[in-house]
Amino acid sequence: MKQQVSEAKGKLGILIPGLGAVATTLIAGVAGVNKGYSKPIGSVSQLSRIRLGKRTEDRNPLIKDFVPLAKLEDIVFGGWDVYADNVYEAASKAAVLEPHQLEQVRAELESIVPMKAVFDREFVKNLDGTHIKEGLTKRDLADAVQADIENFKATHHCDRIVVLWCGSTEKYIAGSDIFDSLMNFEDALDQNDQRIPPSMIYAYAALKQGAPYVNGAPNLSCDVPAIEELAKLNRVAIAGKDFKTGQTLMKTIVAPGLQARALGVEGWFSTNILGNRDGLVLDDPENFKTKEVSKLSVLEEILDAKKNPELYGNLYHKVRINYYPPHGDNKESWDNIDIFGWMGYKMQINFLCRDSILAAPVALDLALFIDLAQRAGMHGIQEWLSFYLKSPQTAPGLPAEHDIFKQLIKLQNTLRHMMGEDLITHLGLDYYQELVDNM
Repeated sequence: MKQQVSEAKGKLGILIPGLGAVATTLIAGVAGVNKGYSKPIGSVSQLSRIRLGKRTEDRNPLIKDFVPLAKLEDIVFGGWDVYADNVYEAASKAAVLEPHQLEQVRAELESIVPMKAVFDREFVKNLDGTHIKEGLTKRDLADAVQADIENFKATHHCDRIVVLWCGSTEKYIAGSDIFDSLMNFEDALDQNDQRIPPSMIYAYAALKQGAPYVNGAPNLSCDVPAIEELAKLNRVAIAGKDFKTGQTLMKTIVAPGLQARALGVEGWFSTNILGNRDGLVLDDPENFKTKEVSKLSVLEEILDAKKNPELYGNLYHKVRINYYPPHGDNKESWDNIDIFGWMGYKMQINFLCRDSILAAPVALDLALFIDLAQRAGMHGIQEWLSFYLKSPQTAPGLPAEHDIFKQLIKLQNTLRHMMGEDLITHLGLDYYQELVDNM
C-alpha cells in the first residue's frame, strides 16, 4: 500500500556541522550541477534507476523521477565550522577540487559563511578552533544551535531543514548513564556534563527543531538511547553512522558496487599469467577469443552502457591471458580499473581514490533520502539508508546488515513500498512457472 508522502515543496535547507573537505566538495558540486558545469556522478538518487514490476515490463525510471525528492536547485546550504572561512576559502584550502572549478561557482560558495561552531578540544585534540560558540553550559550551546537552525530557516525561507554531520571524528567514548534516557541527557546538559560531545549537541538541537539528522562520522552522535528517544518523541528521522567511502567501499565491491553507487567506469584492464594446459590452449588467438568474449560479457552486462550511457558509454575493457609455463596451474592476475566520480573526477582502483569525491554524493543522497523519509512519516532510525554507511545504526539488539547488495535491495524496496509498488525479491520463479503451465 502506498504511503502518504508529502511533496517536496519549497526549499530544503541542508545545514552541515563541519564545512571541511567533504562538505565544501558537496556544496561546490551541487552548485556546478545547477549551473550546468558538471553532472552528479556517484549520486544514486540522481543517476540510478529502479526496476518496477516484472523484468518483462521494462519499467526502469530514474529514482529522482520515481520518488518526490527535493530538487538540487531547491537546496540551500549552510553550516557551522570552527574556522571562519567562507565555503570558497575553505574549499580552496581543502584542495580537493581544481581552482578553475571553484572559480566557476565562486559567488555561490563565498555567500556561505559558517556560523560559530560548538567545539570541545577534548574530543578533537589536533584541532584548535577559533570560531566557536561560548556558553556557560552545554544546554546554552544546544539552545544556541537551535536558534541558528530557526534563524537560518526563516532567513533563507526554507520549508524544511536537514542536519548532516560532516565534522571530524571525535575521540572514542563508551556508553554512559547520561546517554541512557532523554531525562538523564537533558539533566547532563543543564549540569554542563563534560562527557557530552559536540556532535551529540547538534543531534539534540536538530531533533528539538524537528530537523532530521544524519551522522556521517563514526561518533556516537545520534546512536544512543537518549537521542533515539527524542527522535521518536518528536517524530523525526535519524540515520548513521559513518559515510561508506574509500577503502571500505572498494574492499566490499567492485563492478556491481560501482554500478550500484552510480560511479562511472572508463576503463578496465585485466591481465593474467597461466602456465597449465589451459594457458597453453589460450595462447592461440582463436581459442583466446572464446574466452575473451565470455570474460568481457560479464562486465558489460553489469555495467550496462545502454541504460547508463553517462557512466559506461565510453568503457574500454581489455582482457589479456598470457601463457607462462613457470607458474603452472597457479594463475596470477592483475586489474587496473579507471573510474570517475563527482564532478567528473578520475580515480583508479589499485588503489587510488579521492575520499571527498566519493563522500560528496553519499552525503547528498543521505540528505535527500532522509528528507523524503521525514515527509513519508518514517520516524526514528532509518536502517534502509545503511547502504551509505559503514556502521549502520539499527534498532536495539538488531545486528547490522553489512552486505552492500542486501542493503541496496532494502533501499530500493523501501522506495517501492513508499510509492505503492510491488516489492521485488529477485526469486523469479513466476517467470518459469508460466513456462511450465504452458507446456
